[in-house]
Amino acid sequence: MSFEDARNALLIAYADGFLDDEEFIVLYDYYQPVNPSFPYWNFDSFCLDVFDSCECEAHFRVAKDDIPMLLNALRIPASFKCPQGTVCSGLEGLCLLLKRLAYPCRYFDLISTFGRPVPELCMIANTVLDWVFNEHGFRLTSWNQPFLTPACLQEYACTIARQGSPLTNCFGFIDGTVRLICRPGEKQRVVYNGHKRVHALKFQSVVVPNGLIANLYGPVEGARHDAGMLKDSSLLQTLEREAYNPRGDVLCLYGDPAYPLRPHLMAPYRKGEVPVFTADMEAFNSAMSSARASVEWLFGDISNSFKFLDFKKNLKLGLSAVGKQYIVSALFRNILTCLYGNTTSTHFQLDPPTVQDYLA
Repeated sequence: MSFEDARNALLIAYADGFLDDEEFIVLYDYYQPVNPSFPYWNFDSFCLDVFDSCECEAHFRVAKDDIPMLLNALRIPASFKCPQGTVCSGLEGLCLLLKRLAYPCRYFDLISTFGRPVPELCMIANTVLDWVFNEHGFRLTSWNQPFLTPACLQEYACTIARQGSPLTNCFGFIDGTVRLICRPGEKQRVVYNGHKRVHALKFQSVVVPNGLIANLYGPVEGARHDAGMLKDSSLLQTLEREAYNPRGDVLCLYGDPAYPLRPHLMAPYRKGEVPVFTADMEAFNSAMSSARASVEWLFGDISNSFKFLDFKKNLKLGLSAVGKQYIVSALFRNILTCLYGNTTSTHFQLDPPTVQDYLA
């Protein structure tokens, strides 16, 4: 029984004389819902046809004609059923999640679009978020992807070399990103990043020149060093097993000075660690730094496409799946890259795979 049903029953009992004035006041106040009841019944149910293509891109980040194709590629079920029994169509569930992540908004703001009460909107968004993460999250964590074959890695290395990289065997770039969150009520020091003086979660990303996030590890606590994330992610072991071209030659990633030097992981020359810091070393660092900027572009692409991630006051540990929201947003950003490209793929002049190939 809902709060509204309980209060209606109390009104009937009071009218029939089963409750006196004092009992009615006490019980009626007790069954006051925590969240106000907004008039969702004044709005129609969700209908994609009322939006034109520009509105769809603004609301859902995807053009209207591409949404049916995205439903098929993601293999979205015909309907989603929430734990308490609420049912919505697969189309409505996907659009609700995309709308929620696209921009900082309250569930109250979504009532006019989806014609549902706030609790239902919240449960549907979380149900679809869980489904996408469980069904497709491996595309960011597993190296067994069609765009990470030895032939593809060699193509990436050639593409980066054409853009002026001194390393001819570098197929991608690695970096960590700090995602700000709301200050938690307890264990604040665990997620406090002293370098940036914020409470945060951290993620480790591997980026390839076709504009995709090839691998994502996290979340970890905000105080973790990039080298610590590298060790915990077992990425080096994966590279030692997988990062070779078809001839068996070693391919590598390039990172910032925080990372150790390994055959499969290169970093800039460090002034304090070489006897003489030469002009050639300076030129090498400068050229690789320019190429590595693509990592930062992709971090920006995720937060620019899904600005909900930048509203830290709503990213509360224990109240929402903060890490899962970032991972799913990164997955959606890869999908948008497959559909429309991005700055990284344009810079390196290398097209990403199609959505169907990426989600195969």
